[in-house]
Formats: sequence, C-alpha cells, structure tokens
Amino acid sequence: MGEISTRKPDRIDLGGREAPLIDTFQRSISYLRMSVTDRCDLRCTYCMPERMQFLPRKEVLTLEELYDLASGFIERGVTKIRITGGEPLVRRDITDLIAALGRRIGDGLDELTLTTNATRLADHADALAKAGVQRVNVSLDTLDRDRFARLTRRDVLPQVLNGIAAAKDAGLKVKLNAVALKGVNENELPDLIAWAHSEGHDVTLIEVMPLGEIEEERLDQFLSLGLVKEQLEQRWTLTPSDHTTGGPARYFDIAETGGRLGLITPLTGNFCAGCNRLRVTATGQLYPCLGGAERVDLRAALRSDDPQANLAKGLAQAMMIKPEKHDFRMDKRGAVPAQPRHMSMTGG
Repeated sequence: MGEISTRKPDRIDLGGREAPLIDTFQRSISYLRMSVTDRCDLRCTYCMPERMQFLPRKEVLTLEELYDLASGFIERGVTKIRITGGEPLVRRDITDLIAALGRRIGDGLDELTLTTNATRLADHADALAKAGVQRVNVSLDTLDRDRFARLTRRDVLPQVLNGIAAAKDAGLKVKLNAVALKGVNENELPDLIAWAHSEGHDVTLIEVMPLGEIEEERLDQFLSLGLVKEQLEQRWTLTPSDHTTGGPARYFDIAETGGRLGLITPLTGNFCAGCNRLRVTATGQLYPCLGGAERVDLRAALRSDDPQANLAKGLAQAMMIKPEKHDFRMDKRGAVPAQPRHMSMTGG
C-alpha cells in the first residue's frame, strides 16, 4: 500500500499537547490500546465461537486513519500505544502502520508494543524490531500441543513457539499472557511459568473475563488467581515487585526461577483506581472501559466535514463518560456476559 505519511497531523489535531486527557476521577490517560482488526486465525474457546462473524472490511478504519488517530492521541498526552486485535498480524500491510508509528517514538511516544498470538510472528519479528517495537505480548495458555489444539481449535503450537523464538532472536522482549482456566491448564501453569522464565520471558496470568457469547459455560472456566497464587507459593517464593508496564497487572519476583510473574484479576481484585487506558476498536469506536458499554464513535468524527472539531469533542465526551470501575461478575451459571461484544472486537 506504500509508506504511511508521518507528517505532523495538520487536518487532524485533537487539541494539542497543552490539553492532556484527564477523566472525571482525575485519572490521566497515557495509554491507548488500538485494535487494527477484529479478525483472528485462532478460535480460542473462552474468547469466541468457532463460526465467528467478523466485521465487513468497509467498516474498518484504513491504516492511514488509524495512524492519524494515534497521532492525535499522542498530541493529547498518550505516551504508550499497544497494537491489538483480533490478531493484528493477520492485517495486510500492518507493518507499514507500525513503522510509521515507530517514527513517533521520541516525538511524544515513549513506547510502541504489540499483542499477538504469535502464529505469524516469525515472519514479522525482524520488521517489528526494526520499526521500534521493543516488546511483544504473546497469548499462550499451554505448552501441550493437544491441549493447545483443543483450546484454540487450531493445531499450530509449533508455529507459535517458532514465533516466540524468532522474536527473542530479533531482540524483542517477550511477555507471555496465559488465561487461567479451571480444569484445563491450572495444573500446567507452574510448568508454563518455569519454561518461560528459563527462556527469559515474563509471564502474566489472567482471569477469564465475561465478554461475548461463547459455546461453553464461563463459570466452569473461571479460576481465581488468588487460589493459583496460594498454590504457587507452596512451590516457590513470591515477592511483590514494584515493576509496572502501565497496565493492570500486579507483579511478583520468583526467587527460584529468577523471573517475574504478573497477575491480572478483573473479578477477584478490581484494579480500576489507577486506570490510565482507552481502547479504540478497528472501526473507530472508543471504549473508555473494557467492561462498559459507554462508547464514542470516532470513525464518524474522523470522516466528518470537520474531523478536528468533532474528534476533539469526542475525546471530551469520552473523559466525561469513563466510569470509575467495571462491574465484571461470575457468580451464576447461564448468566449473560457483562458485555455482548467479544474481546477480539474491543481489542485486548
């Protein structure tokens, strides 16, 4: 598609750096998670159904529009951007966008990262590193090939492990994200952590979240990370760490492995007080909260006759409607999800 222009946005200025984004709870917004597609080449059982209905391509923002939006957020004080999906690496020419955003590092942007399932990471690792990406988050719930195939409905674990190895070889810092699933991978989590730490990778465990309709009962999948932590402490010494990546994880150093473990507990330990994040979907819908229905249509603003004024107005609205906290619950069988949209639509 050709190189994306990295000009300073002139027709799209979301208010200038003198107007940082601060919500009604006086939380400063410095972190944008920007989805570039809702499509994914896996079908994880806790995330989406096998026959997932993806968005029509015409509804998805162009790479140029995504760049302009990201640049506008940088002008408003966002210093960290995470590219998400779906699986971002399935989007054609995605490295053009990443390279363009990488040129903003040191020019308002401090960090550019990516969340991926790593099925295509081997093909893109060198380009990501060259573009200025220093760290990638890889979703990996198991090292058992049969279990991986059942969980993701795709037998591609070797490709994922090759992708992780390629990222390491390219000089990218890798953090593994694993969803803790009752009766599925809970007994394997210590081995997954030990393997990751032996490879020099941090690990973050995540409680399953009630987003979108799936074929399985989420209450059967839910595993409290408080319980997991207790079990890990019977094996290892966990010391609280002051390390942070700007996200919701609480970190612990494990003396015996020499590695770091993060815990994200949306159900058993609310972490919203320090939320510094916004999410923009691939269609330009801004969600101030992952667990909320509040949203602002930035695509309509972006494609309007006065994008500068309407985008600035949309961000002001987002600051007004960002809730104090989410209301995730997992307390009864057959309950409707907290939100009908899937995680792949919102962006991880």
